[in-house]
Amino acid sequence: MKYVLVTGGVVSGLGKGVTASSIGVVLKSCGLRITSIKIDPYLNTDAGTMSPFEHGEVFVLDDGGEVDLDLGNYERFLDIKLTRDNNITTGKIYQSVLEKERKGDYLGKTVQVVPHITNAIQEWIERVAMVPVDGKEGPADVCVIELGGTIGDIESMPFIEALGQFSYRVGPGNFCLVHVSLVPVLNVVGEQKTKPTQHSVRGLRGLGLTPNILACRSTKELEENVKEKLSQFCHVPEANIVTLYDVSNIWRIPLLLRDQKAHEAILKVLNLESFAREPKLDEWVARATIFDALQDTVRIAMVGKYTGLSDSYLSVLKALLHASVDCRRKLVVNWVASADLEDSTAIEAPDSYKAAWNSLKGADGILVPGGFGDRGVQGKILAAKFARENNVPYLGICLGMQLAVVEFARNVMNLPEANSTEFDPNAKTPCVIFMPEGSKTHMGGTMRLGSRRTFFEAVDCKSAKLYGNVSYVDERHRHRYEVNPDMVVEFENAGLQFVGKDETGRRMEIIEIPSHQYFVGAQFHPEFKSRPSKPSPLFVGLIAASSGQLDRVLQGCCNGHANPTKHSPSNGSYTSPVHQNGHAKKLANGLSNGTFYANGNGVNA
Repeated sequence: MKYVLVTGGVVSGLGKGVTASSIGVVLKSCGLRITSIKIDPYLNTDAGTMSPFEHGEVFVLDDGGEVDLDLGNYERFLDIKLTRDNNITTGKIYQSVLEKERKGDYLGKTVQVVPHITNAIQEWIERVAMVPVDGKEGPADVCVIELGGTIGDIESMPFIEALGQFSYRVGPGNFCLVHVSLVPVLNVVGEQKTKPTQHSVRGLRGLGLTPNILACRSTKELEENVKEKLSQFCHVPEANIVTLYDVSNIWRIPLLLRDQKAHEAILKVLNLESFAREPKLDEWVARATIFDALQDTVRIAMVGKYTGLSDSYLSVLKALLHASVDCRRKLVVNWVASADLEDSTAIEAPDSYKAAWNSLKGADGILVPGGFGDRGVQGKILAAKFARENNVPYLGICLGMQLAVVEFARNVMNLPEANSTEFDPNAKTPCVIFMPEGSKTHMGGTMRLGSRRTFFEAVDCKSAKLYGNVSYVDERHRHRYEVNPDMVVEFENAGLQFVGKDETGRRMEIIEIPSHQYFVGAQFHPEFKSRPSKPSPLFVGLIAASSGQLDRVLQGCCNGHANPTKHSPSNGSYTSPVHQNGHAKKLANGLSNGTFYANGNGVNA
């Protein structure tokens, strides 16, 4: 097994996760099998109890693991399925060591950070690296490890020590360290400054780790004299210094690495030159070029609680992006804080109220993502009501589905006291209830988590057609509450159809309003399995409906253009008819700035 470790210096938020993912993509394109591990130095055993404001979204895996959002980057870039053990935290390591100590496994020795914690870290890495994640038998060729945080953080010291020992133990030719650092440009001088990187590398070497490759984040490509200076002071060959400068979209990062021969430098360090081929990234080139050429926009209103931090909905944004590129539309996201849609805001902050409603009404489609807590719930219900009454395409995910059910009960079925017991435990009309197997005393890992099977009840519904007319799909869940099965008949008699259910038939998974152009809700989180080359069907449906393409997309499914056998039905994904019609190969001439927009401001996708 070969190991590539990605560390970060100077400041956090440099994009280590995307860098690690992109390294994996380039190595995979060279013919190597790749697996990934993310190390998070925080004390939480997993990300499940952390607020999205703290650490971004909680990404859910097939096995129910609640993990760091960077594992979502790995899965999307590399098209692999990771496990909860691919995310190492300080909490997990200490928990495993303390469990051994309580059982007497250390034979009376004093349990210490060195060697017991550091050994546990190394053993965990070696064990997980051997687990195949690409659907093939046998271990991968290379394991890409990302160490979260910044070099010098006190929390990461045990991991630094463990990885220093690990690099020595596996030996030269089996370990490559890529250090991601910042090369800022001071506006006053206009010069690329190397001193922060010099200090970062000096600190890294002082802790027992020597970088083989420098990946320098900067606004523009590094000048030659800057590379020479970095090489001289950091003891890294110039050929092993690459620039990760700002690009129009995230899919150009692997291309940056390839163009600067980063793969050759890594393969040389790992003694894999004779086993690898030239990287083949034609699909990535096509996708990045198409993205940059997009002109026609599609505007989606994202109505949520955590709109102040886009990372809170990272997978939802990526799924929207995948679907919009598939439908050849430039995505524009209108961020709408759900609380701003409520009547109380009209009194307290009328300008915010007016702006929120203008954003909602100005969108081509509306998406209400998952969430927890009662803040902004009424605003989400109002968004669902607006979409339903005005025939605006709507996709509700998890809580977004549940609140669409509540809205339908209140305003169509004339049940004004309908509610979820999450927000009113004594609701007189409980149309969303607590699941019997859930826990009300413990938060972490007590929800319905991970991959579950959904069976389609009607073959002629939009959702089943979008999935390629398969009989079932496996999608990932994260919820404690569900639609009250005792009210299903009442809902269906009133016009709300439950087109997807679990194997028991009592747990509602997908809702639709047949008379609406596109009103869909899913109890699961389809965004977690969306891939650039295999966008989530329900997101494709939302974007297609919002851009006037839904009939064509559904017709393509009915005519067999969406090939449900290309990807197993249990994957919960498919190749959409838009993608299969060959548009991916028709690269537009005359590129424009296809930057992903949020609130009208260009940011990297």
